[in-house]
Amino acid sequence: MCRKLVLLLVVIPMLLSGGCSKHGAKQVRQAPLGSPQNPIKMALVPSLDTRKLIVSGERLAELLKKHTGLTFEVTVPTSYAAVVSAMGAGKVDVGWLSPLPYVIAHDQYGVRVVLRTIRDNSDRYWSFIIARTDTGINKLEDLKGKRFAYGDPVSTSGCLYARELIRSKGYDPDKFFSQVIYAGAHDKVVMAVYNKQVDGGAIYGGVVSDAREKVADTIKDVMQKTKVIAKSAPIPNDTVSVRKGFPEALTSKLVDGLMKVAKSDEGRVAIMTLYGIDGFVKAKDADYDTVRKVAKAENIKIEQIK
Repeated sequence: MCRKLVLLLVVIPMLLSGGCSKHGAKQVRQAPLGSPQNPIKMALVPSLDTRKLIVSGERLAELLKKHTGLTFEVTVPTSYAAVVSAMGAGKVDVGWLSPLPYVIAHDQYGVRVVLRTIRDNSDRYWSFIIARTDTGINKLEDLKGKRFAYGDPVSTSGCLYARELIRSKGYDPDKFFSQVIYAGAHDKVVMAVYNKQVDGGAIYGGVVSDAREKVADTIKDVMQKTKVIAKSAPIPNDTVSVRKGFPEALTSKLVDGLMKVAKSDEGRVAIMTLYGIDGFVKAKDADYDTVRKVAKAENIKIEQIK
């Protein structure tokens, strides 16, 4: 299922490229990209609660404007695939893409990574498999034949690396569970496990924190009632990426602006609230070759399908 949905991603037709009159097109060209009349379109992947991401993203946009003079418009599309497709169609300029969506976006549409995020002084994270503490499930093998929740089908930690972990233990991830659901966001996976809708789930995990902390303010005992029972191979942290053809001068301003935001007091709060980010380092495409290797091992086709 995970593989099929990724395949769907790469063949999504770009039907939204037309529809503007010549007069309207001239009006857009007259307004410089990054101006209030033609803001830079910045999309966040819906890995957490959409409403909270919008609030945090808009705060970040305000800080970026302060440091760069550029205007940003923030959106949270309905899925990871929607962000990739929008960048490919030129509808989104800047995407906060996790590793697998980035690899697909780069290989399909020429999207370019410019920054990699830092959390807890680390530029890598993992897929954590969690279960409730009162179920007797203590290791991955105990989930065989049970109900399981992945995140988004194109989520690196919420799907791809969880499947790779299962396969590395000698099991077929397509046959390992009795029932699989795709909860979407990581916090929804946590809630599905906590509420006993499933027996286990895949979430992102860092050096000292994981997705469970995103619901700890409303589910006070989530850390006591759930536990990590397995951990994947390391994953390079998520990206800030730009679409093909995004002006180099604006890319430089974006990178410098985010670096300055991360060093300011209010900026540190903003990026921590957004995705639990401590800071950024400059990145290149080769940093994500390990993700390509796992995608290939999982038989996920990321090459262009004509």
